[in-house]
Amino acid sequence: MDETRVLAPNGMLGTSFPEASLQKALGWDPHVIAVDAGSTDSGPADLGAGTSRYSRNSVKRDLKLILQAARSKQIPLIIGSAGGAGGRKNVDWTRDIILEIARELGLKFRLAIIYSDQDKDYIRKKLADGKIRELGGIEPLSEETIERSVNIVGMMGVEPIIEALEKGADVVLAGRASDTAVFSAVPLMRGMTPGPVWHAAKVLECGAACVEYRPAPDSMFAWLREDGFVVRPPNPELKCTPISVAAHALYENGNPFRIAEPKGTIDLSDAQYEQLADGAVGVKGSRFEEADRYTIKLEGAEMVGFQTVAIGGIADPTILTDVDDFLAKARKRTEERIERSYKDLSPADWHINYRVFGLGRTVLKGGTLSSRALGGDVGVVTEVTAVSQDLANSLCSIARHQLLHQPVARWKGFQSNYALSYGSTDLVRGPVYRFNMNCVVEPDHPLEIFDIHHENV
Repeated sequence: MDETRVLAPNGMLGTSFPEASLQKALGWDPHVIAVDAGSTDSGPADLGAGTSRYSRNSVKRDLKLILQAARSKQIPLIIGSAGGAGGRKNVDWTRDIILEIARELGLKFRLAIIYSDQDKDYIRKKLADGKIRELGGIEPLSEETIERSVNIVGMMGVEPIIEALEKGADVVLAGRASDTAVFSAVPLMRGMTPGPVWHAAKVLECGAACVEYRPAPDSMFAWLREDGFVVRPPNPELKCTPISVAAHALYENGNPFRIAEPKGTIDLSDAQYEQLADGAVGVKGSRFEEADRYTIKLEGAEMVGFQTVAIGGIADPTILTDVDDFLAKARKRTEERIERSYKDLSPADWHINYRVFGLGRTVLKGGTLSSRALGGDVGVVTEVTAVSQDLANSLCSIARHQLLHQPVARWKGFQSNYALSYGSTDLVRGPVYRFNMNCVVEPDHPLEIFDIHHENV
């Protein structure tokens, strides 16, 4: 093919975009509309609980516009990392919205659903066979980690998406996927050169985030050719520059010249950027190096307990001369009070953490570091995590009360130290999770760990 045109309506499904940008981009006759719908950026809760960080109303608004646009043009619509994390619950939640829109608009199409959830026995076998490689920064994967996981997903590349499209899908709803895969699938299907395809996909993944100044989420369009690609925002108020496009390779990457994908590595070391008319930028010189082994990144989440938090501020100048010491003494007194009140409680059953905002660091006598306020006060979030919500609620009330009335050196008598933002009403967070995997698995085939379903809508 001489050219493939790709439209990214925005950088994240559910964050909105101007309808005028979509309409202008449709006038450029895209071959595909693709959008990312998830990330690990906001933490493990989406995967652990199967929930979306964006409201149903917001996601439906975006989906309605792009689904109607894709069907009007008779081009594929591809959605990756559905529902925020791409787990089965996230995908099914998004599927329900798509079906609701189809009923309301009277649309008919072939829907492919790609689940990325991983079977624990499969992961155990791959671990035993030495087919899992650690990426570092977290404890190595173990049988115990696998067992504790409430959800495990694999980050798919383009292969399952291409398989779904080749089987006739008009709309592809994918579980956890590489951000770039949803934009690369159709161009690669059409025989485009991999280097420009993968680089353009990296630029498109966040919509208009690659412009010089983006006041709000917006659309981005790419023309892919054999020797390179051109990106241009459909919104005339936005402008791409060589620096803004090149700089996007820094986003979420440790090395802006080498970006890993399941099938290989995007190499941008020789990429060249040229300013074109109407806020467009042309890019040439991008390459793609195929890996010796095909790998899929695994993401797992486990529940660590139930959490309650108290939020407040401290402005007492005496306390702010050494916040570390004040919090350490408050923690010790809190632990003593809990031990008196809950004699049968194990230390493993609960945990307290203080998150302090507005601190600088200063060197005191003796070379020791102590925290001091940057301004006239600091914010303190008291987090208590426990094995049950009732216990977390109870222990947080103790921690909050101790912080409020913790004795302070040079002050005599009873004092109140902690200005509570919501009074004595603590905030109940419910179940909380943590990521517990940072590794890649070596499948025997790129499709073997993804479950593809087709249905007529």
